[in-house]
Amino acid sequence: MIKASLLAYGLLGWLLVAGSACQKSKPAPFVPPVVTPPATATTFVNPLLASGPDPWVYQKDGFYYYMHTLNDRLAIWKTAAMSSLGSTVSKTVWSPPSSGNASGNLWAPELYFLDGKWYIYYSAGPRGTDLGRQRTWVLENSAADPTTGTWVDKGRIFSSPEDYWAIDGTVLEQNDKRYFIWSGHNGIDAIQRLYISEMSNPWTLIGPRVELSHPEHAWENAGPPYVNEGPEILKHGNKIFLVYSASFCGTDQYALGLLAADATADPMLLASWSKSDKPVFSQSPANRAYATGHNSFFKSKDGQEDWIIYHANSNPNEGCIEKRNPRMQKFSWNADGTPNFGVPAAISSPLAKPSGE
Repeated sequence: MIKASLLAYGLLGWLLVAGSACQKSKPAPFVPPVVTPPATATTFVNPLLASGPDPWVYQKDGFYYYMHTLNDRLAIWKTAAMSSLGSTVSKTVWSPPSSGNASGNLWAPELYFLDGKWYIYYSAGPRGTDLGRQRTWVLENSAADPTTGTWVDKGRIFSSPEDYWAIDGTVLEQNDKRYFIWSGHNGIDAIQRLYISEMSNPWTLIGPRVELSHPEHAWENAGPPYVNEGPEILKHGNKIFLVYSASFCGTDQYALGLLAADATADPMLLASWSKSDKPVFSQSPANRAYATGHNSFFKSKDGQEDWIIYHANSNPNEGCIEKRNPRMQKFSWNADGTPNFGVPAAISSPLAKPSGE
């Protein structure tokens, strides 16, 4: 069982910082309001939406399916062009029951098409402020379009017998196998660590869980709580990358870290992965980007460009709430094959649309 005192310490820190990051911090200097120029036929501006923590994008059959944290429901935005997300109407596809173990605090949904069906992985717990009971859950839909049809609750996905606090699940396909990667506790302290386990089907984990990462470096330890979360997979050439978010999301220091492995390596072996000792994407006060993290990746419409979508705050000390907004930008690759995400693009500055739009 989780030690009550340590769990309480971590969760208390989470709640205190999340609930009062703006109120108890030093007054921020005056920041002029953002004046957003209109998009043109060839450009768009960030942020894509006024609010959108934990953005996720999945591509299939010429469409982009977008989701983000809404807390009380799950919704999907379907669009043929990511630059048009702001004018796209969302469709609520799942509302939780009024009570129970997955009735509130719905976080970080991710949508996949696996074995001919759609699946949504999301984090949830009981309604209210008891965040210590968050777990990860699975929904299934056999319709061709995930904005239609019926979503069936497949229950909780977890690594038995190590059933601890777990959020931010993502799927890795490698060596003709599937793996689930998530952020969770070890049953001893309230530090968020990244774990991996093999999947026997889209809603069941088999075998042991293996810890891949925990906060080690100073840039990963802005908190409390102390956090590695939001794991996302990026493949390129003969490499696979696990991009994750580090430090508490209520701090401006929330940033992206990187694990790397060979594309044929066994991802269940810690020795297969190497970890960057520096963040690969972090805040840019000059460009009005704070707490940059919890990202996703997608290809441009013509398949020629790589894009990252992430959330950020537009002002300092805004905390881990709905002021976080989704932004996207094109990225490149370094000579050694690692991704180069650059610096967060300036808010409200026209950017070229993804190629093919």
